[in-house]
Amino acid sequence: MSVSPYWELTFDADGDVDGPERDRLLAQVTDRGVRDLVVFAHGWNNDRSGATALYRRFFAPVPRLAPKARIGYAGVIWPSMRFSDEPIPDFPRSVAAEEVQAAPRPALDKDTRRALLETFPGRATVLDRLARLLDERPAGTEGTAEFGRLVRLLLEPGGRWAVADTDEDGEPAVFTGDPVAACEQFAEALAALRPDAGAAGFRLPNPWDGAKELLRQATYYQMKRRAGTIGERGLGPLLGRLAKAAPGVRVHLVGHSFGGRLVAFALRGLPEPVRTVKSVTLLQGAFSHYAFSARLPHAAGRSGALKDVQRRVDGPLVCCHSRFDTALGTIYPLASRLAGDDRSCAGNEIAAVLGPRWGALGHDGVQAVPGTTRLDLAAALGGGLPASGCVNVDAAAVVRRGGAPTGAHSDIVHPELARLVLAAGRVT
Repeated sequence: MSVSPYWELTFDADGDVDGPERDRLLAQVTDRGVRDLVVFAHGWNNDRSGATALYRRFFAPVPRLAPKARIGYAGVIWPSMRFSDEPIPDFPRSVAAEEVQAAPRPALDKDTRRALLETFPGRATVLDRLARLLDERPAGTEGTAEFGRLVRLLLEPGGRWAVADTDEDGEPAVFTGDPVAACEQFAEALAALRPDAGAAGFRLPNPWDGAKELLRQATYYQMKRRAGTIGERGLGPLLGRLAKAAPGVRVHLVGHSFGGRLVAFALRGLPEPVRTVKSVTLLQGAFSHYAFSARLPHAAGRSGALKDVQRRVDGPLVCCHSRFDTALGTIYPLASRLAGDDRSCAGNEIAAVLGPRWGALGHDGVQAVPGTTRLDLAAALGGGLPASGCVNVDAAAVVRRGGAPTGAHSDIVHPELARLVLAAGRVT
């Protein structure tokens, strides 16, 4: 690890934390003289080594940025998944990922197959059939219809869709509607994201180009469930124990993608009257931009699942967003409201067609929360951050690199963003 002292906190899918790791943190944080503890939760990721690589690189500039601060670091390890064809700028790609990138069809490579088996245990037969269908691409609609039914089987039958972003959310319609239409519309959106989109030689998108995206969405919803559960049932109560064991330690929560959802739901699981969380920084948060709203614009009697939890933070809740994040700007709103919407749309037209109702935090920031401050990154780093409340920071100046289908979603390793975490927490 690039920094010290550093602790890891490993959670299972139910939110249970590794006991020895928890006890080490509680016992050592005061002895090590820590005043500010930065707790980072990764987003999609396949293993511990990938998570620690992210933490190592993100934390590396912090000692130089705040040389006199007494900072400790904790990395959250939780069971999530990344398809190997999802690029992470500056991180090496696997050989399998390179093979997938060059292949003419979106077959599941061995790394992705392994990750899928870990994400959906006991579903090996279903995954084998899904892989064969992606390779064979049978003509007609029967194949994509079967593919949609199999994706549905991966998810827990009749299972509760965990903590939703808004109280109107239920079982995702993208899996209950027409799978053929879903594959077709995903294919249209992905075609619009290609570098050669709009070039001469127009061709109709193949629905099988969108089938893999439907499978990808199943993993996203599985991670979305886990992130909320682990945050509320695991990390939140642990922070309560930390406040008792080390009441003078100031906690700063950082989360990327679904890890942003994890740390946000930790606020809901934070015991009263704990006030040790001094800042929250969401890096490309992959959940609804209405999650913190007390009143939804399209349904005044309903609210976000995290209504007013920003008040549990004794400091600002900072939400970084970027228009270059196509995972959240294009695919997220389409998947959120795909079934039942018979209008065909693609690329940047999706947000305009579906409207703001289905947007994500990492694309346009916190919405429908009165008093939210809006800044660009330069202004935020120049002293513009308020002392409390929700703050949207346009980070497109640095969060801008990455290829299809996710765009700049994982382009978060920048010293400017590390500075932002310190600024949010008033760590000097």
